[in-house]
Amino acid sequence: MMNLYEQYKGLLFRLAYQLTGTAADAEDAVHDVFVKVQTIDPQRLTEPKAYLCKMVTNRCLDQLQSARMKREQYIGPWLPEPVMTAAEDGYETVEQRDLLSYAMLVLLERLSPDERAVFVLKEALGFDYAAIAELIDKSEANCRKLMSRARGKMGIAEEELIGSAAVEEQWANRFLAALSNGEVGTVLSMLADDAVLLTDGGGKVFAAINPIVSGEKVAKFLFGIMSKEAGKEGGFAIEMLPMNGQTGMAIVQQGIVTNVVFADVRDGMLQSIYIVRNPDKLARIHA
Repeated sequence: MMNLYEQYKGLLFRLAYQLTGTAADAEDAVHDVFVKVQTIDPQRLTEPKAYLCKMVTNRCLDQLQSARMKREQYIGPWLPEPVMTAAEDGYETVEQRDLLSYAMLVLLERLSPDERAVFVLKEALGFDYAAIAELIDKSEANCRKLMSRARGKMGIAEEELIGSAAVEEQWANRFLAALSNGEVGTVLSMLADDAVLLTDGGGKVFAAINPIVSGEKVAKFLFGIMSKEAGKEGGFAIEMLPMNGQTGMAIVQQGIVTNVVFADVRDGMLQSIYIVRNPDKLARIHA
């Protein structure tokens, strides 16, 4: 059984993390599944990958049902927990493969649990509809309908699913330099007119309760953050870190990560910015 754990723990964690949006819930799901597997007749594990994925998916669907109400009562926008990306599988870090972009994870919050399961299994892990139907106990036709509904709710066309819209480090450095130097015109030129910024403080630290919409308002908010952070004792540093299969920006104060920022760039323009400030969601991020 230990061989199964070593072989599939990374895959199952990536699946569970993208289904739930939190590393802690993903860890719990994977742990519970492997505990349960200990009681299963080995002869039933002729196809362990499919069997384990089905168990984890079912466990996460149960978690999502209970999580929906909690997230509706959450103070301000709820954003997925960032995770470090590295070459080795594990719970502290995950491999880049099989990971949707952070912007995609945010959009997954619009979906029902079944729609989310189909989308993750298809787009992140590459299962075909026949396999997905087996994993979630639905017909293949139903799975296709769920996928179509998922794309509609996320507001993305099928061709947009290919590749990541994550910001490149060179682009991010240019944007940060403009912010640091107070170059308002440059910052505005890099922001889409309908740019959106979301901050997740969870009621534990200061954050915008509502989304900030429009390039001008987003720029004003970002310049305000830069000014406020610079005025704190010890100042701050910005580090580019591999997170969620892309480059994320971590704001570090006195050795502690206080903010993680993800940006979604479309056609060379910054469309969405996600700032995670809730300290509970940053505990695993190390500068």
